[in-house]
Amino acid sequence: MFTGIIQGQAHVTAVDQRPGLSTIVLEFPADRVQGVEIGASISINGTCLTVTRQQGNQLYFDAMQETLRLTTLGDLKTNDSVNFERAARVGDEIGGHLLSGHVHTTATVERIEPSENNLTLVFRVPQAWMKYIFAKGYIAIEGASLTIGTVTEDTFNVHLIPETLRVTTFTQLAEGDRVNIEIDSQTQTIVDTLARMGFDNPPRQ
Repeated sequence: MFTGIIQGQAHVTAVDQRPGLSTIVLEFPADRVQGVEIGASISINGTCLTVTRQQGNQLYFDAMQETLRLTTLGDLKTNDSVNFERAARVGDEIGGHLLSGHVHTTATVERIEPSENNLTLVFRVPQAWMKYIFAKGYIAIEGASLTIGTVTEDTFNVHLIPETLRVTTFTQLAEGDRVNIEIDSQTQTIVDTLARMGFDNPPRQ
């Protein structure tokens, strides 16, 4: 499990693409690989991946075809930066919300709205997933736990504070870029339960 609190950025040093499988090599800050073991789970741009090898500060991850299809990991190339979070341990503070690292879909950056002290990003997601997105609810974007702002029929926005911008890759986004989305599991459960009971059009704020 993960908390959605991004711990930093890692940098792609190599991508080995083979049929149905990509091996991604990432270089981490030295203080973030201490105690990492082969088989450990790390969230990379919101996707739970398993460490298969370590060489100094570099960690190796294998991404299967299904992972590449559902996420943006197949788009990674050398020198790209990614958000990372190591798996939560018992007793860790949950600063965001609980995440599985299983990406549901991707969203497209519709608009970027900078202001003096923060940044607003507007995303467009496939219509089928909009039923789980509500104003003031939780969502994970590129592995970061964020609070949803305004919601329309097919878009939503988030407001990012300077600390979030400092730690994550969000300042590197451009309009048209894709990002990984993990829907809040509790919201999904409630919406799906109501739908089974016949209440499948909950009011939006």
